[in-house]
Amino acid sequence: MPDLLRPAGPSDPVPHVDPPQAQDPRFAAVMPPAARLVALYDQAVFCEGPVWWPARGILAWSDIEGRRVLGWHPDGRVEVVIDATPFINGNTVDRDGHLVHCEHGNRRLSRTRPDGHYEVLVESYRGNRFNSPNDVVCAADGALWFSDPAYGLNTPRQGRLAESDLGHHSVYRFDPASAALTRVAELGQPNGLAFAPDGRTLYVTDTSRTAGGDGHTIYAYPVAADQTLGERRVVAAVEPGVPDGLCVDHRGWIWTSSEAGIQVLSADGHRLGLIPTPQVCSNCCFGPGEARLFITSKAHLYAIDLAAGPG
Repeated sequence: MPDLLRPAGPSDPVPHVDPPQAQDPRFAAVMPPAARLVALYDQAVFCEGPVWWPARGILAWSDIEGRRVLGWHPDGRVEVVIDATPFINGNTVDRDGHLVHCEHGNRRLSRTRPDGHYEVLVESYRGNRFNSPNDVVCAADGALWFSDPAYGLNTPRQGRLAESDLGHHSVYRFDPASAALTRVAELGQPNGLAFAPDGRTLYVTDTSRTAGGDGHTIYAYPVAADQTLGERRVVAAVEPGVPDGLCVDHRGWIWTSSEAGIQVLSADGHRLGLIPTPQVCSNCCFGPGEARLFITSKAHLYAIDLAAGPG
């Protein structure tokens, strides 16, 4: 029986936070006038990696520093999905419905089946251990693309102190069917990942500003037919803070975390709107039908209801 952390019941409105702000009429059309942020859970340590897990019918997310993967049910219950984790950060759902994890502590990619069975997927590149896999997305062909910055190597609350075996911070493509692993890009500190709706563009955030660099940037890479990446372009330099995690909707809009809240951008980087949050937010994802946006932010899991999902 899973550990129950919150009983079923309504969510709590978040007081003292500004309502969503539209900088473009297109954003106003998808944000109901009465939409307000609600708190679904507030007892984590550091939340990240939200993803809707259809096989379980829950919103799964990581409490990295609390070393748990948690699950929110539509009736309001919150339970422990995985306990005593190796500092799991990003999560995604693969083509077979399994929950895939980025493990800071064990420096690898793993997955959990809906029945709870756990297995390791990949943990090294050319014989060297990864740094600390951070975020992961599943492409239409089933390949897993993931980022590998150094945060878990130099932040003991989120991993284990160590020197990098690789000497670089990169993005990889892993094919679970063939076990083929390809290094596809290198950045200062690659972090959040998301595909455009047609799968032909990969968005990658560089958050090296948080580690002594100057990256606070969302890049777009064209994805070639052979699954290599073309020359990157800058979509936006996010202010304030950094674009940690992000997701992309069916219109191609980019919903990115920042110090101010969730910023919503068009594919060419035009700012459409802002959803303010009380604290710096780390990541976001959509629920079924893009009718709700879930937001992770320090100890909290937030949500806000949207309009005009895929028609």
